[in-house]
Amino acid sequence: MTTTAAATQVRRPSAVRTLVALLYLTAAGCVAVELINFWYAPEAGYGLAVRTGWAVLRSLGFLVLVWHVHRGRAAARPFGLILAVTTVFAVGRLLVPRSGVPPLPGAVGFALLAAACGAVVWLLHRSRPVRGYLVRHPGRLIIDRDGISWREQAPRRAAPTGWLLTTRVAAFTCSPLMLVPAAVALGRVFDGVAALPLLLFWFAAGIGTSYAVLFCTFFLLRGRSWAARGLIAVTLAVLAVDLPLCWALLGADGLVRDGGPLVAAALIALWGLWRSGALARRTAAGSRARAGTRPDAGTRADAATRADAGDRADAATRPGTAGAETSGAVRG
Repeated sequence: MTTTAAATQVRRPSAVRTLVALLYLTAAGCVAVELINFWYAPEAGYGLAVRTGWAVLRSLGFLVLVWHVHRGRAAARPFGLILAVTTVFAVGRLLVPRSGVPPLPGAVGFALLAAACGAVVWLLHRSRPVRGYLVRHPGRLIIDRDGISWREQAPRRAAPTGWLLTTRVAAFTCSPLMLVPAAVALGRVFDGVAALPLLLFWFAAGIGTSYAVLFCTFFLLRGRSWAARGLIAVTLAVLAVDLPLCWALLGADGLVRDGGPLVAAALIALWGLWRSGALARRTAAGSRARAGTRPDAGTRADAATRADAGDRADAATRPGTAGAETSGAVRG
């Protein structure tokens, strides 16, 4: 008797199906709210077009999240948290005009979108059926005696905690959050307001941040002692570079609209790093290592006493040797 793959397929829990439907709805709502804001905006210039395009691209992020949920990937939880939080900031920064009050359709759409993002985060992190479903590992290329195949395999080392994965995803969002305001400032260079060398430095810093984060998080997930401190340094350096450039090239409005999402992502990365216990474990490991390499005087004295006692015991158990030494002394 043979069993088909369709018959053995496990039916997803109702909470997972609700989450998938909500993700599709959130992706569509993100596009709708951004188009409403762009339609009602009094100044539909280059900067607004760049920010609107970046916010609309987040709908593709929700579709990628649906793909992860369908496959039960554990990485869907941290990815969903970062995507929901940064989407709220990205849409909210375009809702408020430079002067006056936001349009009523845009405000209502933003409230519904924020509620949907909150529901997504709650389902991902508080729903037990969803948490029990999102436990699978990504597929790997396996070479064994049966041949070459691509299938799921548990990692050889201990799986990273959810907070470490959250830190990794949040840190990776810093690079695009730097490149978006740099692209907005490109229009001011064409208008002769901003300096081109400063803008090129901004682009270079945004691209370099992605490589620095990749380097630190690669070793962070493998338990290296210095990777946590390196990631903190990179995050603080990103804030120190991006926020002054937003103020200098885009003004106070750009600092709020473009610096706010970056600050939120940086705080989530640092919060996840602290909640994961990575810093505490590194500090404890370093203390134990320092204590092991510098034994105190009492420890050295105890070791010397034990060594002397061992030498006397060895001499007592070798009477022939002791006798030979005594007879040699008498003959001498």
